Amino acid sequence: MNCWKTVNVYREVGINRIYIISLLLGLLSFIFLYIPFSIVHQSNDFKDHGLFPLLFGLALLPLVHKLMHIVPLIIANRKVKLKWQLKMGMLPVFFLSTKTKMSKQTSIITLLAPTLFITIPGLVSSYLFADYFAYFLILTAINIGLSFTDYIYVAKLLRAPKKCIVENDDDGYDILVN
Repeated sequence: MNCWKTVNVYREVGINRIYIISLLLGLLSFIFLYIPFSIVHQSNDFKDHGLFPLLFGLALLPLVHKLMHIVPLIIANRKVKLKWQLKMGMLPVFFLSTKTKMSKQTSIITLLAPTLFITIPGLVSSYLFADYFAYFLILTAINIGLSFTDYIYVAKLLRAPKKCIVENDDDGYDILVN
């Protein structure tokens, strides 16, 4: 096996640019999603339960986002290595790596899993639960911002050869070909 390309978005784009673009993408997605949903739900009252439930949901969202990457790997019966550490003494940060090599399709599905399992249900919940649509839209927009690096990795993987194997490294992905 030869390495076709090593993909590390943080090294190629830069961590500060990724944070800025993720923030802008999350903010713009909230703006563009809030307007049509507020037009659809214009006659409904909005229920407010304070700041603490929102902050609790926002604190759990990165953890749930990272755990959603694991779901397709568990379904595909792949071994997953999960490391965590406490950041700032109280927030757990998880690092995910697979112990085996994956196909291109499995890698793409793994990267798009938070979009499928959080963003789409968040949009559906925003439509169905009119009283809480703003809360669901905030969480959905932040998940879209968190998924920015996943979208970059998917774009790089789509350009990879059809019969390639993807190996998850601590720094990024190695795309291997025969």
